[in-house]
Amino acid sequence: MSTERTPRRRGRLATPAWWLAWWTCTMLAGCAGTPVAPRLDPDLAQGPPPSTRAVARELDLHGRRGRLAPAERERLLARVAAQGDGDLVRRHLAVMSAFGDADLSVGNRARLLVDGPATFEAMFAAIEAARHSVLLESYIVEDAAVARRLAALLAKKRADGVTVALLYDAVGSIGTAPEFFDGLRADGVAVCEFNPLAPAPGRGGVWGLSHRDHRKILVVDREIGFTGGINISAVYSSGSFGRRGRAKAPEAGWRDTQIELRGTAAAALEDLLRDTWRRQRCPGELGPPRAGAGAGAAAGEQLVRIVPSGPSEPYSRLYTLLLAAIDAAQRSVHLTMAYFAPTPEMIEALAEAARRGVDVQLVLPSRSDFRPVLYAGRSHYGRLLEAGVQIHELQDAVLHAKTAVIDGVVSTVGSSNLDWRSFVLNEEVDAVVVGAELGSSMEALFERDVAASRPVTLADWQARPLWRRATEGLARLFERWW
Repeated sequence: MSTERTPRRRGRLATPAWWLAWWTCTMLAGCAGTPVAPRLDPDLAQGPPPSTRAVARELDLHGRRGRLAPAERERLLARVAAQGDGDLVRRHLAVMSAFGDADLSVGNRARLLVDGPATFEAMFAAIEAARHSVLLESYIVEDAAVARRLAALLAKKRADGVTVALLYDAVGSIGTAPEFFDGLRADGVAVCEFNPLAPAPGRGGVWGLSHRDHRKILVVDREIGFTGGINISAVYSSGSFGRRGRAKAPEAGWRDTQIELRGTAAAALEDLLRDTWRRQRCPGELGPPRAGAGAGAAAGEQLVRIVPSGPSEPYSRLYTLLLAAIDAAQRSVHLTMAYFAPTPEMIEALAEAARRGVDVQLVLPSRSDFRPVLYAGRSHYGRLLEAGVQIHELQDAVLHAKTAVIDGVVSTVGSSNLDWRSFVLNEEVDAVVVGAELGSSMEALFERDVAASRPVTLADWQARPLWRRATEGLARLFERWW
């Protein structure tokens, strides 16, 4: 399956027959190859931090009026560095530029959105205020109350003359009746299915059964963008916090994170969605990007990098970025991951960081909508715990967030999990924000997740029963195909 692993039928997992057919096809396709990524030079990773001028010379910074001049880049980097530890900011920016694609946008304001209710409130408010365009891309669009509310709002904005488009994944949304999407089309919304299970004539594009669109993007008026892990689904009907020890329906209250971006990063998200629409040869006209959008005053001073990835690229840029940031970490590596089936290189990077004294902590799921990947991830716990990595398993909610905060100055929020499928098969997107301003919010959220989790100790882990060891070992044999 794709990373959500939920073709859904009325909120339940797909039938065993469907699941067996899917898994057999992806196995025979050899779909999960090895993530290949360049590694960071050790001298750069742990050497002295470069000067602001040296970093500014290498970075490619873009604002509302194009590429910044060298003097502008230096002034901006100095302001970002002044938010916290300037040495850490410069070190991580130099690490990003080492691979030649550190294109960051300036003039942004980023806001964390925790769980479904807060995210949908912000997204629907932005859509309600749209004047020119509403472009939406989601792995799952589930025909539930939240989707019906969205459909009514999209139809209303289209009737107001706003350009409205929806791109959804054929597998992720397989449980939603075609009539739902037909209704949107009838209301004038441009609707496109990513990689239909039966390829549509004339669609073209890069087709493959295991090639899925796992991105979650909403862009309004080319000025406000949203991305993260949250789908249009009933599982986000309530928040995940404040429920410790209380029973709740498994399909409600998933723990997830989205990010709202105002500024030039929103335009980058829109360009990415438009590119996917073009490559899929989607029917329906989006019209040209809105000329002059956001040409006024900057929304904020945060540096944001939109990091897309997909199977057509030689390697996952997000995978490379995370490996490099962990290799360069000086103080802390805090990861919150819904699906954890890491590569050997990722395991070694985390273990080595812990051995050199970095505070490495992981918040991982205690329950999952797909247990094989949960067991596969747990098979790696022993090596990590022995190296000094702290592992916490979130209780009383299904963890679906995919976030990281490293040294308090590099934050990522997006759709990519630490598993093979995210790195080699899926279309993914992550927002990377540099600076202590968002980093402090990310750290506070991480501590909140830790408080809602149960620590996994090495002693407890070594004492687990034999049947659990066997289950984990079996799941690990197939972790590249989960």
